[in-house]
Amino acid sequence: MSNPTANWEKVGDRFYRKVKLYDAIFDQELELENHIIAGAPYGGAVALYRDEAKLHSYRGTQTAKSSIDVYSCSGKLIRRINWDKGPIRGLGWSEDERLLVVTEDGTVRSYYHLQGDFTQFSLGHGAEEHKVKACRFWPTGFVAILSNNHLVAVTYHGDPRPKLLAVPPDDEVHSWAVIPPAHTLSRSVEVLLAIGQTIYVVDPSEAEDRVLPNGPFTHISVSPNGLYVTLYTEDGMVWVITSDFQQKIGEYESKAKTPPKDLQWCGNDAVLLVWEDEVHLIGPNGASLRYYFDGWVHLLPDVDGVRLITNEVCEFLQKVPDCTDDVFRLGSTSPASVLLDAVDQLEKQSPKADENIRLIRSNLPDAVGTCVQAAGQEFDVHWQKQLFKAASFGKSILDLYSSDDFVDMCEAIRILNAVRDYKIGLPISYDQYRRLGSERLIKRLINRHEYLLAIRLSEFLRLPANKIHVHWASQKVRNSAADEETICDTVVRKLDGKPGISFEVIARAAYDEGRSHLATQLLNHETRAGKQVPLLLAMEEDEIALDKALESGDTDLVFFVLLQVKKKLPLASFFRLLTNRPVATALVESSAKDQDKELLKDLYYQDDRRLDGANLLFSEALNQTAPQTKVDKLKLAVKLLGDSKDPTSLLYSRAYGEAQALIRVQASLDHDFDAHYSGLSLNETILRLIKTGYGKRAAKIQSDFKVPEKTWWWLRLRGLVAKRDWGEIEEVSKQRRSPIGWESFFNEVLGAGNQKLAGLFVPKCTGLSAQQRSEMWVKCGMVVKAGEELARVKDVSGLEDLRGKAKASEVAEIERMIGGFRSKR
Repeated sequence: MSNPTANWEKVGDRFYRKVKLYDAIFDQELELENHIIAGAPYGGAVALYRDEAKLHSYRGTQTAKSSIDVYSCSGKLIRRINWDKGPIRGLGWSEDERLLVVTEDGTVRSYYHLQGDFTQFSLGHGAEEHKVKACRFWPTGFVAILSNNHLVAVTYHGDPRPKLLAVPPDDEVHSWAVIPPAHTLSRSVEVLLAIGQTIYVVDPSEAEDRVLPNGPFTHISVSPNGLYVTLYTEDGMVWVITSDFQQKIGEYESKAKTPPKDLQWCGNDAVLLVWEDEVHLIGPNGASLRYYFDGWVHLLPDVDGVRLITNEVCEFLQKVPDCTDDVFRLGSTSPASVLLDAVDQLEKQSPKADENIRLIRSNLPDAVGTCVQAAGQEFDVHWQKQLFKAASFGKSILDLYSSDDFVDMCEAIRILNAVRDYKIGLPISYDQYRRLGSERLIKRLINRHEYLLAIRLSEFLRLPANKIHVHWASQKVRNSAADEETICDTVVRKLDGKPGISFEVIARAAYDEGRSHLATQLLNHETRAGKQVPLLLAMEEDEIALDKALESGDTDLVFFVLLQVKKKLPLASFFRLLTNRPVATALVESSAKDQDKELLKDLYYQDDRRLDGANLLFSEALNQTAPQTKVDKLKLAVKLLGDSKDPTSLLYSRAYGEAQALIRVQASLDHDFDAHYSGLSLNETILRLIKTGYGKRAAKIQSDFKVPEKTWWWLRLRGLVAKRDWGEIEEVSKQRRSPIGWESFFNEVLGAGNQKLAGLFVPKCTGLSAQQRSEMWVKCGMVVKAGEELARVKDVSGLEDLRGKAKASEVAEIERMIGGFRSKR
């Protein structure tokens, strides 16, 4: 049984441990000392690039072409990226394991999914002219320094917007570091530049001299929490100060004659100096510790420690967590340590186990919690089990204890042990796992093509696995050498019945690889038309895309397809695409009516819809202001219908001809009378002429356009009433008949307020009853005349009702009529 404190070393009043993660990492011929190395956070991948400034051993079988090699921490090659884009001045990782490569001319490539796929952008701001010297990265962005000391910051690589910071002095920069925006008061990145004897703090607004003594500083490093800064001077002194430069925390004299190759923080409590095969760990209050290695060592800092990489080994150096120290420290009498010893005694069947439990009974809940937390901090499976045994034993004694933390930690440890296996090579600590999260950890497994483990973890955590299946299928269609039919059958069979599968993503992967036929086959299994259509359009499968959109019943999607197709196809081809697709044709027609009349004309012409085309010309004519333009449009409409034998078309053609004649007449009237007749209908034109006293001109138009007699009489009546030409109306009343009846004359004249003239038309309304004519007389104010109408038909009750409406002078006459009927009785 291994001793849990065997790899502990005391530094001041604290313990640090160096945990061996993997051995036999790289081939001895790799020459790590001649490579630039960058490690992704949270135990992620390691990128190696040969340092072009150093000499290399010649190997006849080795290719001369440069490459960026991406390894797991266990030394497994994940991806080799061939590189021929010029000198690299920055190599770093984002928190989502994107590899960022910055070249000398300011070009930035972001490689995602640990593959050769990338996005690219340029830093600008003079980077191409002045060249990039170096870069400093943090989990979401980076800063590049140019040869003229200008600083270009990219705060978020996912949406790169390079920004030039304030201009510092142009003297030589001995070293530099960045404080990420999350750790500054201004929430903007701050850059620390060692220039001359002092430090300049540069942000977007200013470059401030902090006036520090004892420079120049050859190394600067900022702690992961952004609170502390370490400075290394030329004479071998190490200073630790607060990041606001207000307080000195400690100092250390390295007594080294050569400057270190690197300086990094180990968590937030210690600093590491590295010289080729030697590492100094500097703890609080200047306490130190030295480690020696058989070969060149590289430091890969993380949030809670540092990975140490050599050709032979990958180790993790960190401060011993408080809970682990509480349990395992030599001579510890903490409740958690006593509980762990109780389990050991229990396995030996010693009564001392019961004594230990009684000793810590009051602190047993805390002891259980500490053992659970310590299990999470352990990399050794044996001690994980022992700690869980201790926690399980302790909580079984307690009457009330929530096991949630225990169960959650068991799940977390099972996951961590699975991904730490050398075949996977993800040596993530529990604290790193809490920051990274289970979903992003599964995404890292997917990017490494560890699909089986990713699916098992998803099932274990009750997370959807559809993205894993889609990623597997996408890689299958990219890399498989089988024929397309076989690939399609394999993918569809494997994914059959799996929820949430997007065949559109898989089809797009096939299309990107030049397998268009396979992409089309896969898209047939996509159930969402909104996902099918965009890719089909990109594949130039316009007819299939339109049919899929029409089948979906989504008019917005159909409009989208039609718009995209119209942009790239000739008009004739576009109209041919609409053939036998009435829904699509109707949508084009409805849209074109409001937005593109020329397209609508072409559509009608293509479909030989002459009547619709003529109606469109007619509507355009109505919108014109110049009479001749209106006539020309109508002539085109008539011409378009000229060869048609359809009765409806002939009717429309005749109507358009009459419209031309009306326009000419109205133009003549506008000229003759200096009035505005254009735009009026035929009836409105006649009515206006009558109102303005041009009755003969109105009669001629009525004759020329064969206006029906009833219509003419109505127009004439209303025009004369509006004109108040009572004499002409009186002359009309002398005629024997009226095509519109005389009651209409009565109503119009009475409505105009001429009761006397209206009374002339009452006797002519012979088709009405005596009672109705009596009412008409009453409306004219002639009650006696109304009585005579009723007396003529011997309507006594009507006369009695009429008596109440009569004036004082008329009552006697009405009484006389009533009395005459009574005397006869």
